[in-house]
Amino acid sequence: MLKKIPVKQARLGMHLHALEGPWIDHPFWKTKFILEDPHDLERLQQSGVGECWIDTKLGVDVATPETPDAAPPEAAARPAIAAPVPRGDPEPARSMADEMHEAAAICKRGRQAVMDMFAEARLGRAIDAQGCMPLVEEVTASVLRNPGALISLARLKTVDDYSYMHSVAVCALMVALGRQLGMDDEQCRQAGLAGLLHDMGKSAIPLDILNKPGKLTEEEFLIVREHPVHGHAMLVEGGGASDEVLDVCLHHHERMDGAGYPNGLAAEQISRLARMGAVCDVYDAVTSNRPYKAGWDPAESIARMASWKGHFDPAIFQAFVRSLGIYPTGSLVRLQSQHIAIVVEQNADSLVAPKVKVFYSLKSQMPVPPRLIDLGRQAATDRIVGREPAEAWASLNLDELWAGDAAPRRR
Repeated sequence: MLKKIPVKQARLGMHLHALEGPWIDHPFWKTKFILEDPHDLERLQQSGVGECWIDTKLGVDVATPETPDAAPPEAAARPAIAAPVPRGDPEPARSMADEMHEAAAICKRGRQAVMDMFAEARLGRAIDAQGCMPLVEEVTASVLRNPGALISLARLKTVDDYSYMHSVAVCALMVALGRQLGMDDEQCRQAGLAGLLHDMGKSAIPLDILNKPGKLTEEEFLIVREHPVHGHAMLVEGGGASDEVLDVCLHHHERMDGAGYPNGLAAEQISRLARMGAVCDVYDAVTSNRPYKAGWDPAESIARMASWKGHFDPAIFQAFVRSLGIYPTGSLVRLQSQHIAIVVEQNADSLVAPKVKVFYSLKSQMPVPPRLIDLGRQAATDRIVGREPAEAWASLNLDELWAGDAAPRRR
């Protein structure tokens, strides 16, 4: 029997069926499970969610029996993880600053969601792909409002959370790329879900290999190469993943020249969604800080990836660049005025004229008060003349110049 109760009456042994309020307000990546962990109960009661639905046929009732509420209306009784209906018109665009605050919250919740999924997978529990759709919805909505915010923010990872935030970042990149390629809302959601779940197989890799702060041995690398197969098997067992999502999980490491893995597919043998996954996966990996190396500058990463012959589908890679810009947010650039600046936002009308924040003068060899310049304005007299090596400024936390308080703190 379904019963709505105040969250403060929740106790261990209850079968949680659904939570009142939007997904972003509650602490779990799914519902419909038995509260067995005291930590989960504490998270629920401290979440700010007022009420929840329990199923007394599958778990314990409240401590003091109460008169059951009337049967809930169908919409209220529906599990919170139900797949969303297609979206209507997209929400109005927000400023970069406003969207950055929303994106920071989504990144935080997304990190916890993926961490929980990895933990459950390591315990041998099945992964319900459709249970991830609320998170995909939040990511999709943010990307459609202002793609630069979440995509650039998800790139900023601490060493400890790379494996989890990588999934969130690839989800956002896939949505943005899908929109650039003309996909409709449902196709963009499937692309985002594929990005979120593409690396689930890494939960089967021993942590001492996954988090090794150095080069892998040949034997260790062979173990890592098995993660697409492991992830595919997990998603098949869990059910709910579309054929497209399963395909990306299995084939996001294939290459156009046939030199990828696990099946050595080439060119048109690789689905379009898997070719998209290959680009998004690599871009986030090379731009992220890892235990054994610093991430490349975003603009440098675009340039290097463009030179890798046979790796990516050229048409999809070109669309990817259009979705990010020639100088993605967070890129260091040198201006004609002999200033160093960091890209803070893209201009839709010009891939080479973003908004930048100047912070250093090469003429005086001194820092200058940060100031914003919109290089895309008709009256702008300055322009980008080249990329600036990120390693030259490694001592500065430049991410705070464009991400502000949303940038993760260095440890």
